[in-house]
Amino acid sequence: MSKPVLYVFGGSVWSAELFPEGDIEYKTINLMEGENFAPSFIKKNPNATLPTLEAEGQAYTSTAEVTSYFVKKSSTKVKAANPEFIEILHADKIDPNFALFLFRDDEEHKAKSELGQGFLGGRQAALKKYSLHPEAEPHKAFYDEKIASNGAFLTLYQGKASKDEFFAQSHTHFHNIATFFKESLVSYLPENGFICGEIPGEDDYHLGAWLTRIAAALGAKNKDEAIPAFEKGFGAPIPGQVVSYWQAWTERPSWIKVYPELH
Repeated sequence: MSKPVLYVFGGSVWSAELFPEGDIEYKTINLMEGENFAPSFIKKNPNATLPTLEAEGQAYTSTAEVTSYFVKKSSTKVKAANPEFIEILHADKIDPNFALFLFRDDEEHKAKSELGQGFLGGRQAALKKYSLHPEAEPHKAFYDEKIASNGAFLTLYQGKASKDEFFAQSHTHFHNIATFFKESLVSYLPENGFICGEIPGEDDYHLGAWLTRIAAALGAKNKDEAIPAFEKGFGAPIPGQVVSYWQAWTERPSWIKVYPELH
């Protein structure tokens, strides 16, 4: 039987934890260059997103599906997810990826301009290139929609469109994240350790990645800058359970390997 193939950009904290490295093949898809928009990759994952896993004749095309696969196949007994918690954490209203690119005023727009133009510009060039490939024809609707939506987002970063509506959208999104962080998150956390006990469970793999991306979105470059970034960004002291939870994750070798810098 062939090895499972995991398509990633950067590392994978949960696969490093749950699956022997020699038993899995990693393939890098460069998101900065839009390699996920190649017709050959869209055939694997119609959403053109990462992570994507090919294993046992199936394709797993979402974070939840991929993580669930590794949990079920892990040689270590891992507590399965609480579906309601996973649904909350992956809701669009607190999407950590959008948090990385939102801007609420001209100052934040300027600070994120290089990142936004570089990432969105690379995607736009790739989308246009791949849309002309002979194998792209079955995916024409996908390319048309992505070229339009990504292009509109890019013009905001280029200063070629009014930013007022996006300012309002960014404020709403940031408010949703701050509200979850300050009012709801603690209710899921123990005094010490992980949600699922002494070792991470399926819920923890999702929350650990979410927290790390939010820390990066708030400007933290490494694990030691995260708590101050949370405090400054959300304008409130960070509850002890959150500090303890962050420390529990950031002490693990797998987390350290994947996040020498936060992303």
